[in-house]
Amino acid sequence: MKILFALFSYLFGSFPTGYILYYLSEKKDIRGYGSQSIGATNVFRLKGWIFAIPVIFVDILKGFLPVFLALKLFPDKRFALLCGFLAVLGHCFPLYIKLKGGKGVATSVGVYLVLAFKPLLIGIGVFLIVIALTRYVSLGSIMAMLSLPLSIYFIQGNQEAAILSIVIFLLIVIRHGGNIRRLVDGTERKLGKKE
Repeated sequence: MKILFALFSYLFGSFPTGYILYYLSEKKDIRGYGSQSIGATNVFRLKGWIFAIPVIFVDILKGFLPVFLALKLFPDKRFALLCGFLAVLGHCFPLYIKLKGGKGVATSVGVYLVLAFKPLLIGIGVFLIVIALTRYVSLGSIMAMLSLPLSIYFIQGNQEAAILSIVIFLLIVIRHGGNIRRLVDGTERKLGKKE
């Protein structure tokens, strides 16, 4: 049963929300435009908030639901952590569209809504501050995810969840490789700059 649920966590996380909405609207693969990501930030730049908001909502749900259900169905918190990671992994490397997905931030938010709500609030605060100062969504996302391991460890005292947050942070950094290069080069697009 656990193996099937773990598979569900990955497959549910793999649901390519931004890809589907953009394709339904434009009949094109969103990965050929903008940042080439299927996430809400790229959808926003290409199509605006009307399309980006449902992408954010569903992508958060992709992280929230597997962890929430795992805790309800199985008396095993470690397994819930695994399911959260698999959901984020699915979003980043979705089976349905040849493993070329998003950056994993919104799906991670869904995971932390269940596992680390108070530390998540700190992360959101960091995100908003960085955005306000720089208008770089990518930098805000990276710094927010960086804040979570320490805040989870000190606020919750949960070493295993803190380790998971380190793994997710490293995955998100890898997925933001192109953004990091553009930040260093000074060519990264700022929030509000249309494609």
